[in-house]
Amino acid sequence: MGSLAGFALTKQRAASVDPAQPASAAVPQEFLERLPDPVIVLNVAREIVAVNRAARETLGIGLLGRDLALSLRHPDVLAAVETVASGLPSVTEEITLPMPIPRTFTLHAGTLHRDGVPTATDPQLPCVVLVLRDETRARRAEQSRADFVANASHELRSPLSALIGFIETLRGPASDDAIARDRFLGVMHAEAQRMARLVEDLMSLTRVEINEHVPPRHRVDLADVLIGVTETLVVRAEKRQMTIALDCPDDLPPVIGETDQLTQVFHNLIDNAVKYARAGTQIRITARPVERLPSTQAAGVKISVTDAGEGIPAIHLPRLTERFYRADEGRSRRLGGTGLGLAIVKHIVNRHRGRLSIDSIVGEGSTFNVFLPALPRPIASPNGDDDDGDSRPDPLGVTKL
Repeated sequence: MGSLAGFALTKQRAASVDPAQPASAAVPQEFLERLPDPVIVLNVAREIVAVNRAARETLGIGLLGRDLALSLRHPDVLAAVETVASGLPSVTEEITLPMPIPRTFTLHAGTLHRDGVPTATDPQLPCVVLVLRDETRARRAEQSRADFVANASHELRSPLSALIGFIETLRGPASDDAIARDRFLGVMHAEAQRMARLVEDLMSLTRVEINEHVPPRHRVDLADVLIGVTETLVVRAEKRQMTIALDCPDDLPPVIGETDQLTQVFHNLIDNAVKYARAGTQIRITARPVERLPSTQAAGVKISVTDAGEGIPAIHLPRLTERFYRADEGRSRRLGGTGLGLAIVKHIVNRHRGRLSIDSIVGEGSTFNVFLPALPRPIASPNGDDDDGDSRPDPLGVTKL
């Protein structure tokens, strides 16, 4: 913090800053813009006199001259400012800001000096500097590692015990029983596959959680994603005499997202419908633009996956996205579910600043709704091609309405 104050002092001397100038003129803005962490500079009245790009993009602070409490309402931040303004040279503490996704920062607050005298004595000069270092990824990584170990050790215990028991049986009483050996090997193969799926889903969930606070920035055509997913799953649906109907308008607006993650979201939702809906029924996928997303004023897109299954009792709906929560545990395990699919969906949708809602009627079926913000303005796609022309082929084996 002292080096930042010293740099500010050097810049002020070199430029012969007049104390009567506006406070923002005495701030080394070019230097601030090159700092990777959010930086906020305040005067003695706790008004914002300068911010850098990281503060504008991460914290949404763009207006100067306002009281800090109007832009960053956090009691620990305001208390740190009051502490250093009252005479303490610096304060360092860890804070968590709610934002769209909670983020953890290490807050450094310190006083600025001019000619060895604290600038708090002059209301025209910057007085306090705040630096927030984002520790979210590190904290999430620590928590994810702990969760992975706890979840893996708990969920793998049963299949591992089963495998050990079958192996001991095959090496002992059933060593010469060909029929028992074939039956046991089939069960062992199924248990080993379930463990592999569990580990894969746990690793996928861990990766999503670690980066959940970082919003994606690429343009994604949801129609292409939905067509690709339905083409992948249509064969599996046909094995249960089911059909997939995709209702997606050609002028569906693009969204900001990550193609692979959004593909994972809709693959999980449609695959669940194929698994749990009644055989011989239809799975309906609809995509529509909406003027306002739930709880926001932004325009977006609503994608609904509707099945004709048994439905889910209302008591289970609030907990369906919890890891390892199953409304029907026996059926889920029998069909190969790991209990992590909807948890992965929820965290990916959160990362995309969207929302997941679930509607279900027992005996009639369920609808899973995904709301995603639409692209606010044209931006280049990752391959540099920003042509919005629709040249998508019709999906094979998918009924497009």
